[in-house]
Amino acid sequence: MARQLALPPNLPPRLISREAAAAYVSLSPNTFDTMVEEGWMPRPRRLGDRRKAWDVRDLDSAVDSLPYRRGEWFDPRRSWMELGRAT
Repeated sequence: MARQLALPPNLPPRLISREAAAAYVSLSPNTFDTMVEEGWMPRPRRLGDRRKAWDVRDLDSAVDSLPYRRGEWFDPRRSWMELGRAT
């Protein structure tokens, strides 16, 4: 990840890559992609025509919204987008 030299070295990035976003929420990149497609994880922010990144604050909100009980993971009635948090 490229960083501005003016930033303090201990300041974590707010926008992260697909691979970093998947690791941040403890998922494989493929599972993360599926959860984005199904609305459980947020869509990326566009940083240009081809570059995109995920906001860690959106990822935190998505994780906070995940169900606790097994078997509810892909319940479309409780998707992240339906909770009004889609970007």
